[in-house]
Amino acid sequence: MKPKIYAMIPARIGSQRLKFKNLALLNNKPIIYYAINAAKKSKCFSKIFINSDDKIFSNISKRYGVNFYLRPKKLGSSKTRSDDVVNDFIKKFPDLDILVWVNSIAPLQSGNEIKKIVNFFIKKKIDSLITVEEKNIHCNYNNKPLNYNIKAKFAKTQDLKKIQIFVYSIMMWRKEKFTKAYKKRKSAILSGKTFFYPLKNSNSIIVKTLDDLKFAEYFIQSKSKKYSLKYDKILKYKNTI
Repeated sequence: MKPKIYAMIPARIGSQRLKFKNLALLNNKPIIYYAINAAKKSKCFSKIFINSDDKIFSNISKRYGVNFYLRPKKLGSSKTRSDDVVNDFIKKFPDLDILVWVNSIAPLQSGNEIKKIVNFFIKKKIDSLITVEEKNIHCNYNNKPLNYNIKAKFAKTQDLKKIQIFVYSIMMWRKEKFTKAYKKRKSAILSGKTFFYPLKNSNSIIVKTLDDLKFAEYFIQSKSKKYSLKYDKILKYKNTI
């Protein structure tokens, strides 16, 4: 039997680093439009929801033909944790089998990639998944090396073990595993059989600052003009920010 898969696009009205970022215009469209469009193009969801603490996103959901869920105000503060947002949504819509968090601030995430991730999740029988960016780079934690030997000759970056940086453009959970873990320990983002799914290059861009927004717009405009990004153009652009 085919699982019932819901997409949830979280859109909190408040933001500390970039005010009202979910309403920020990116190439003349609100940034959340790109998440909605990618989710629709993936064609793998029974229903698509904007999940917000503000009714203004109800108008956006109507404009782009998706559902809207008004979460409790207590889940709209900067102190709110993702585990609680997901648990609240699952309790509201218990008929779903798999819930996919499509990040509203990952405008370069494509419908094709969402479909690949969902199919991978189902095929491999995974319980929780988070997208990551993998990098071969020297990395410290608390001033101590993570993936290199401080007493050895300086390693070539290509020889280093890859580090995984959480991207969160897509997160996924099986309802049963998430609910069981949440009831037990009040946290469940990583529950059951977990997988960290690596993304390619620009798809990992998450907009959290004004600089991120400008850089994402540059990528989108470049793609629409059908020419390849070149290093000198990127460098020139970054120097203007």
